[in-house]
Amino acid sequence: MARARVPAAAPHTVNRLRTARRPGGPVPELAARPRPWVRALGLTAVVLLGAWLGLLVVGNVRVPVGPMDTTMTLRPALDGGTKINISPLGALHLDSHVAPVRLDVNVDQLDPDRSQALVDHPERLSGLQDEVTGDIERGTLDLAVRSCAAVVAGATALGLAVYRRPRRALAAGGLALALLAACGATAYATWNPKSVLEPRFSGLLSSAPSVVGNARSIVTEFDVYQQELARLVTNVTKLYDVTSTLPAYQPDPTTVRVLHVSDIHLNPASWKIIASLVTQYRVDVIVDSGDTMDHGTAAENGFLDPVADLGAPYVWVRGNHDSMTTQAHLRNMKNVHVLDDGRAVTLAGLRFAGIGDPQFTPDRSTVPGAEGTQEAAGDRLAQALRAQRAAGTPVDVAVAHEPSAARRTDGEVPMVLAGHLHRAGTETLDKGTRLRVEGSTGGSGLRAVEGEYPDPIEASILYFDRDSRRLQAWDEIKLGGLGLTTAEVSRHLPKENRPGATPTPTTPAPSSPTPTTAPPAPAPPGSRPRS
Repeated sequence: MARARVPAAAPHTVNRLRTARRPGGPVPELAARPRPWVRALGLTAVVLLGAWLGLLVVGNVRVPVGPMDTTMTLRPALDGGTKINISPLGALHLDSHVAPVRLDVNVDQLDPDRSQALVDHPERLSGLQDEVTGDIERGTLDLAVRSCAAVVAGATALGLAVYRRPRRALAAGGLALALLAACGATAYATWNPKSVLEPRFSGLLSSAPSVVGNARSIVTEFDVYQQELARLVTNVTKLYDVTSTLPAYQPDPTTVRVLHVSDIHLNPASWKIIASLVTQYRVDVIVDSGDTMDHGTAAENGFLDPVADLGAPYVWVRGNHDSMTTQAHLRNMKNVHVLDDGRAVTLAGLRFAGIGDPQFTPDRSTVPGAEGTQEAAGDRLAQALRAQRAAGTPVDVAVAHEPSAARRTDGEVPMVLAGHLHRAGTETLDKGTRLRVEGSTGGSGLRAVEGEYPDPIEASILYFDRDSRRLQAWDEIKLGGLGLTTAEVSRHLPKENRPGATPTPTTPAPSSPTPTTAPPAPAPPGSRPRS
C-alpha cells in the first residue's frame, strides 16, 4: 500500500512548531505591536516632559532693565499671562496673553552702578522709558531663542533615553519645537498690551495696591510720573552731597561721628542705606538700638550677613523683636559689639554701655516679672553706669531699646539712645541726660504698608567732640517710605552749643525737659561749637 507523502516543512516553520511544543505551555509566535494611539500618547508624554525639563534647566535669562537686574523665565501654565515677582512684597499678575505658557519676571535687585549713573546724570531720565523698552525687547528675544534651544534639547535627550533610536529622538525634538512655536503664535495672536492697566496683586501688595500706585494713571500721565521720578533723583542727589551743602563738621581728630539706627525689621534695603551713610559721613561707629529682626528665628540670621562689611564697628542691643538666638549669632560676628547687662566697650574714643530688652522674642507673650520690666532693666543699666564711673571709666553713651528703660539712666550718663517707637525725637531729661529716640531705619519693615502712608526710613548722624566726648550736633536723615519720593536732611544743635549759649558743665546738670527737635539756625560751614 502506497504511503501518502507529506511535503517537507520550511525550516523556520519547523523551528516555530518545535518551539510551540516545548514543555511549559505554548509561546506566542510573534510579539504584539503597540497600537498607533498608544505610541502617539507615549511620544507626546516624552515631548512634554522633555520640553518642561529643558525649560526648567536652561530656559531663563538675566536681563538688565534700566537700573534693575531681572530674570525672565518661560513656564508651562494653562492660564498663560505674565507674572512679575517683586520680592518680598508679592507679585503682579497681568492677563497679557492666552497660551499654555507663562512669562515670569523676577525683579532681583537694583544695580548700584546704574542707579548711581542716574543720580549723577538726572537728564538721562528723559530717555529712561525708551531704554527700558529696548532692554525688555532684547531680553524677550534672547529668552525666545534660549527657550527654543532648551525645549528641543530637552525633548531630544529624553527621546534618545527612552527610545534609543536617533530618528525617534529627533522626531521628539521637532515636535517640541513645533509645540513651542504654536504657543508663541497663540500668545502673539492674543497679546493684550492694555493688561498693564488692570494688574492683579498678590502677597502684601494685595492689601496695599495704592502703595504701588494707579497703573492707569502711570500709563496715561507718564509725564507727571516722570517729573516725580526726577524729583526723587534730585532729592537723592542732595542727600549724597549733604556733606558739602550742610554745615558739617570737618573730619578732624576732634570729631567722632556716630550713626544711630534702629528698628530695621528685616528690611534688606537698610544695609545699603547704612553703608552709603557710613561712606558719605565718614562714620566712626554704628549704634543699633534693636529690633533688627522680626521674629528672632535662626532662619532670619542670614539677613545679618552684611553687618560685618558695613565699614565701621557695629554696636547692638537686643530689641523686643530680636531673640537670644539673634544675639548669639551677632556676638559671633566680626566687627560687632553686643551690649547686654550693662556691658561697656570703648570705640573711637567713646565709651558705650547698654542693656537688651527684657521682653524679647519669643517670651513677649508671657507676663513679665519684677526682673523683666522695662523699668527694672533701666535700673540695672543705671547701676552699671554708676559702677563704671566709680571705676574711673565713665560711659559717654548708653543704649537701650525702649525709651521707658532709657529714661531710668537720667543723671548717670550724658546721652542715652533708644528706638522702639518708630518715630524720632530728642529731649533733655530732668537731670540733664539727653535722650535720642530714633525712628525706624527699616521704614517699619513689612509693616510699612499697613497704614494709610508708609513709614519713612530714618537715621541720625551724631557728632561728638573727641576731647570732651560731648555731643556737638546731630543730623536727622529721613527718606520717604515705600512709594514716596522725599529725602530730607536737617541739622540740629544742642541748646548749649547755639551761638551765645553758656557752655554746659562736664556732668549732666538738672534741667527742665527741653525738646530740641526743631531745626535751629545752622552754624557757619566748618565751625565747631565747643561744650
